[in-house]
Amino acid sequence: MMSPDSRSKGSPFFSGDRLYILNYLGALLTLLGAMMLLPLLPWWWFQDWRTHDVSATTFIYPAAGCIVAGLTLQKNFIFRPPSLRGAMAITALGWIVCSMAGAIPFMLGIGKGFPDAFFEAVSGFTTTGITVFLGLDSMPRSILFWRSLTQWVGGLGILTFFLAVSFRGGSAAAALFSAEGHKISISRPVPGIFNTLKILWAIYTLFTVLSLAIFQFLGMNFFDALNHSLTCISTGGFSTHDESIAFYAAHGVPHAEALEYAVTFFMLAGGINFLVHHKALTGNVKALFTDFEMKWYWGILAGAVILICIDHAARAMALQGGLVSSLHNIFRNALFQTASLLTSTGYLTCDIGSPCFHALSRQIFMILMVTGGCVGSTAGGIKVMRLAILGRAFQTHIRRLMHPARAVIPVTASGRIIPDREVQQIASLLWIWLVLTGAGAGITAFFSNLGPWDAFSGMASAMGNMGPFYFSVPEMAHMNWIIKLTYSLGMLAGRLEIIPLACLITAILPVRIRS
Repeated sequence: MMSPDSRSKGSPFFSGDRLYILNYLGALLTLLGAMMLLPLLPWWWFQDWRTHDVSATTFIYPAAGCIVAGLTLQKNFIFRPPSLRGAMAITALGWIVCSMAGAIPFMLGIGKGFPDAFFEAVSGFTTTGITVFLGLDSMPRSILFWRSLTQWVGGLGILTFFLAVSFRGGSAAAALFSAEGHKISISRPVPGIFNTLKILWAIYTLFTVLSLAIFQFLGMNFFDALNHSLTCISTGGFSTHDESIAFYAAHGVPHAEALEYAVTFFMLAGGINFLVHHKALTGNVKALFTDFEMKWYWGILAGAVILICIDHAARAMALQGGLVSSLHNIFRNALFQTASLLTSTGYLTCDIGSPCFHALSRQIFMILMVTGGCVGSTAGGIKVMRLAILGRAFQTHIRRLMHPARAVIPVTASGRIIPDREVQQIASLLWIWLVLTGAGAGITAFFSNLGPWDAFSGMASAMGNMGPFYFSVPEMAHMNWIIKLTYSLGMLAGRLEIIPLACLITAILPVRIRS
């Protein structure tokens, strides 16, 4: 007997045996509509209708539309556990649909066109943090909160949030969790996907609440602390100020330096595999330092900070003709910006394209933008684990060349043998990641006046879900809509690690992959 997926090859994408996908999209829209009502709290508290002429309908209309559409889809289409291809389609379509719906408040509230609104929503849900919005300091508080909320929900994944709050488990949850999650083998802390999701979201919420309290204690007002707590642990990087974290030192906040260190701590926490956090919180603190990926994570962080400090100090000494006066400031800036880029958060205390950082430092930042954080974290990028495994694979290849052909020398990491198939999957993912980044850089260069380095940094930031790049935010805001659409697709591809979008495209278009 043929499987449903095999019967549907060559048929329209939404054929009868695939209509259950619409049930899942309806459930996502219903949840998103309920979320859209939350910005009404800051809208009412800060009286946005008076200070910014923002109506409550900015959120009520799209919320009602999402809820009605969602409930209608759920009522008219059956629910059943998805196949692997179905889970991939639900994941890709879910993120696209949520981003399109999430753009509507930006269009109604501050009059943005669809390309800019969609771009900002995608950047929020994917926790990229690239913005095309200027004048954040004077923007309606309800709009700023909606931006931050999209990043918090997207941090661990829209679908994992849906599964956690809807109490759905079983094979459907496992399929969706696998499709949205990182495409590499990782263990679960407890049996059952729903129990795992509860643990992940409990840890995530704990860090959010803790950062809220600390940020407020160190000088942020409550609104700023709330927004930054949502966008810090999610490694999203949206700020309530155009100057990002640099705003607080520039405006004389008493504990600005301590605040930067606190933000650094929570950015690094967001870049760590949350299963490692679970081990640490349940007594195995050593896992933060002895885990295979964590050794690489801390090593990359320390190496980058040291090199940036040396680069900055050497240039300062050459200009000043003597010793550097403020080694602490050099270290603080290097640590903050390295943590921000390694974890793909994207907060800034100094623009990475400014004279604050010299050529070597900028090259290091570009490497960090490709690398990203740990598998199972909220960070973007290729992921430390993947690059570490490829490094081990190269080392193993050299060892195999120096031993007899019959010698069995496997690739190992974290105390387990990495199958050759997994190594090939990682290599192919890295290859297509670089191809898409190069293609996006070419589109950027063709439709703008940017140089090759700046163009590459923009697409690398989008694919890596990073945020910073080597040209200015005003330049980004005034880019051609084709570039913005390219970056939007790049952000989605980077966050979903390409495979769900590739599966969706091959399912919809008449594409045949030759063996």
